Amino acid sequence: MDGSSRGALKAGRDQLAQQLGQTDAKQLADDLFFVGRTLDSSAALRRALVDPSRDTDAKRQLGARLFEGKVGDAALQVLGSLVGQRWSAERDMSDALDLLGAEAVTAAAEQAGRLGQVEQELFQVERLVAGTPELRDALTNRQRGGQDKADLVGRLLDGKAAPETVQLARLAAFNPRGQRFDQAIERYQGVAAQRREQLVALVTVAKPLSPDLAERLEQALSRTYSKPVQLNVVIDPDVVGGLRVQVGDEVIDGTVARRLDDARRALAG
Repeated sequence: MDGSSRGALKAGRDQLAQQLGQTDAKQLADDLFFVGRTLDSSAALRRALVDPSRDTDAKRQLGARLFEGKVGDAALQVLGSLVGQRWSAERDMSDALDLLGAEAVTAAAEQAGRLGQVEQELFQVERLVAGTPELRDALTNRQRGGQDKADLVGRLLDGKAAPETVQLARLAAFNPRGQRFDQAIERYQGVAAQRREQLVALVTVAKPLSPDLAERLEQALSRTYSKPVQLNVVIDPDVVGGLRVQVGDEVIDGTVARRLDDARRALAG
């Protein structure tokens, strides 16, 4: 999100935090996802609720009329906060509802004492799909409906993952919001990491890190970024040696493969 939408999302987060303190987080998440899906299905409704020229109270009343009795009061309060903001793009409010719903899911996981488990399981799901061509093809097949893809993921994870992991993975399959499944999963993983107030470092190596090296790398990154960092390790023999670390948009590539590529480019030049 860009410009005013970032500020609008922050206002929604502030309202979400207030509501999480006095309502069931899982129900609030379900309600926010429902509102988001409804907006996704109607361009006219989206425009009516984000139109900056329209009176804020009128937009809030419209939202209340549409969703009262279908979602709880907490979700209506969050929606009321969102429609009172200015948005850079029409679909940004729907994206915000998806993110806020995911934040409510991670809050439910935190209350149940399994937030760390959910974060790690989301990473494992993403790696499983990336490493299974048949599964990856099934989830990127445009001929398959979203519900079909969500059911496939649900069967895959049934009894093997936390309920919050299953819910977010199903959502990533059902409605990836213009992204690939792996990108949607990474978005939700980032939401979980943010709730834990830590960063996630994607570490790509040729073979598994020893526990001692992993601990030292984690400590070094935590000092660099001044906050806890969790390592998610990917094994890729193509890196030959060394390691590649990605934290957000920052990449540290110390692999032998990268150095060989640099040498080849230098010779070619």
